[in-house]
Formats: sequence, structure tokens, C-alpha cells
Amino acid sequence: MISSLLRPPDRPRLNVHENRFPLDRAFTIARGSKEAARVVFVEILEGTRRGRGEAVPYGRYGETVEGVIEAIEAVAPDVETGMINRRNLTRALPPGAARNAIDLALWDFDAKRGESAVWQIAALGEPHRLVTAYTISLDTPDAMAARAAEEAHRPLLKLKLGAEGDLDRVQAVRAAVPRARLIVDANEGWTPAQLVHYLPHLEAAGVELIEQPLPQEEEQALAGLKRGVPICADESCHVASDLPQLVGLYDAVNIKLDKAGGFTAALELLQAAEEAEFRIMVGCMVGSSLAVAPAVLLAQQAHWVDLDAPLLLARDRQPGLRYDGSMLYPASVSLWG
Repeated sequence: MISSLLRPPDRPRLNVHENRFPLDRAFTIARGSKEAARVVFVEILEGTRRGRGEAVPYGRYGETVEGVIEAIEAVAPDVETGMINRRNLTRALPPGAARNAIDLALWDFDAKRGESAVWQIAALGEPHRLVTAYTISLDTPDAMAARAAEEAHRPLLKLKLGAEGDLDRVQAVRAAVPRARLIVDANEGWTPAQLVHYLPHLEAAGVELIEQPLPQEEEQALAGLKRGVPICADESCHVASDLPQLVGLYDAVNIKLDKAGGFTAALELLQAAEEAEFRIMVGCMVGSSLAVAPAVLLAQQAHWVDLDAPLLLARDRQPGLRYDGSMLYPASVSLWG
């Protein structure tokens, strides 16, 4: 918590702390399992105005909740004096969860202070409802098929893969939900040889997207690879400057606020990716509705939307995002933006 000693009463103040949200059930990917979402919450207060942001530190990128809070506290005085704002924040902090939390709070604060909406400030179209994927976490083929059958009413399912027996998992799920659209996420869990072997089987199963099948350091194996299913960069794509080295390797990019380091950088990545003719996926880490709400604005023209994190929680923020099955509605201004 930032000390308020010696702060002029009319100056905005920044508060930061951790929140925890238990998951409805354990969530497993190739790198491990979690039972709760640990997030970093930032709010900027000035009188009755409050701007809020939430970020999810990710160990894959060397982040911890404690480290992210420390990074935010280090720049908080400059945010409070206005020396750091959403126009120069990208020069003050690197991409990642710390910058994301502050950036989202600044956008929300500026919208509240200007009595406008973020989509208007950012010159975006008015947001509309979207269909999101729903994630089936990594498990045995039978368990994943049973879980998919429980969610058969959802039009788009995302399967977490990246372990021995992945083809059995996909085929079991396809048999359980013959009408559902499927995307798969290997989380860097395959070898180039496995990918070559899996591709025709995934195509035959009607899989329409493969997320990050190879470790980033092995992605050159994608060059010239014939594929009937598009391949999407996730861990390999954080910000707009990453795109040139992805041309010829990937067909799509997954934009996440925590990777990009905020809404500002994510908008830049979105524009650059569209100009480079990548197809767009907008995803999220496992956090609350506050973390996901800004991504709904980014996802308005996306080919694939993967913003189901609040559906995986046992308890969400209130008010939270509205879901009707897999139909996701834009956030109310009382939540964000």
C-alpha cells in the first residue's frame, strides 16, 4: 500500500494490492495446475473518481505477484504527480503485468474524469456482444470428453493440450461434442516432429486453430510447414515489435493485455497485426472480470475470442461481466471503461 503521508489532498493517489479468486475447479495446462487466480489490483483515486485495473503475473515470463506489486510501487509517485500517464507509460515500464495494471487504471480513470467511455477515447466503434471460447483444461481423454459433453451447449471449445496422448484427447472430445467448434492450445508442449504428425489428424477432427504448438526457441521449424490448420503465436507474440520475426511462421497472433503491458500497447499490436495480415485472437490470463473487460474492446473484430476467465472462477468481482452461455457482453461503466 502506498503511503499517503505528505500527499496534497487534491492529488490522485494510487493503491495496489493482491486479490485472490478461487477457481470453480482445478485448472491444468502443460506447465502445471492452479486452484486460485492471484491477481494484482490497482486503483487511482481522486475525490469521487476511481480508475481500476487488474493484471495477472505469469511465471512463464518470470513474474510474481510480489515482484509486480514492487514494480508498481516504484513508479506510483510519478503516476500520482502526473509525470507518468498513459501516453508515456510504455517508456517508464517494460511490457508485462505491472504496466498492464497501471495502464488499465489510467484508461478507466481518464474515462471517469472525462465522463466518457474508453471506446470513445480510443476512437473505437461501440462494442457489441461476442461469442467466447470456453476452456477444457488438460486431463485424461475420458475426463476431457466428459467435461466437453457437460459444455456441449457452447459453440466454441478450447482444449488445453501439451502432453502424451494429445491426439486421443482431441478425438475423444470430438466424439463427445460432434457439433462444437474446436481450437487447441499446446502451450509450447510439442516437438516439431509431433506437430507434423498431429496436423493431418487435427485437420480431420475439424480443429480450426492451433495455439503455440512449439517452444519459442524452436518456432523456426514452422517456416514453410504445410498446414491445413492455422497456427497462432501466443508466447512468441507480446508487442508490435515482435511481429516482423513472426511473418512466415504463424498465421495468427494471440493478443493479451498482460503480455502487451496494457490497453495502449495492445491497441498498437492489434493495428500492426492487422496491417501485417495476421488473423487475430484475443485472449486473457485467468483473472476476474476486471482483467477481462478491456479485452472485450480489443476483441470486437477478432477471428477468435478467448475471454472465458470469469467463467472459470468460483467467485468473481461484483459487478462482473455478463455472460449468457458463451455470449459475452461489453462491460458496464461501473466495472471498467
